[in-house]
Order: sequence, then structure tokens, then C-alpha cells
Amino acid sequence: MTQQQMPREFYQLLNELQAVDFVLVELTLYLDTHPGDSQALSQFGQFQRRKRILMQQYENTLGQLQEYGNSPAGQKWTWNDSPWPWQV
Repeated sequence: MTQQQMPREFYQLLNELQAVDFVLVELTLYLDTHPGDSQALSQFGQFQRRKRILMQQYENTLGQLQEYGNSPAGQKWTWNDSPWPWQV
């Protein structure tokens, strides 16, 4: 399998999405044991909003990011057009 070269924006958005996902997982684990921490809950909401924005930016310019009807299909089925994360 050959590695496909993608635009710089692809790598920037994917990297930031991965970082935001990491923060959301960590905050989820923290909030499981500290559900009353309003500052952590506020941070969780901020990172949720940031993730939605990043995902929309990615999908508007680079293609579908999610499966099972969570990403818009548009006029053509393009789910398999983008490389999978392990292909870049």
C-alpha cells in the first residue's frame, strides 16, 4: 500500500482533531470521578464546540470524517475517497 500525499491543511486539521479528542477523553475520565467540577465541565463544553468546528472545517474542505450517517454525503458517495489515518 502506498502512502498518499495530502494537502498541508489535512495534516493540520487531523493533528488538532486528535489533540482535542485526547483532551475530551481525559476530561471525561476526570469528570467520571469529579462530576461536580464546574471548571472541568466548562472546559469539556469548550472542547466539544472546538471539535465540532474542526470537524466541519475538515468535512467542508477535505471530505467525510465519520461513518454511519454522521457526515453529510453530498451528491456523491465519497467515504472511501479520503485516505484512512494509517495511510498518511
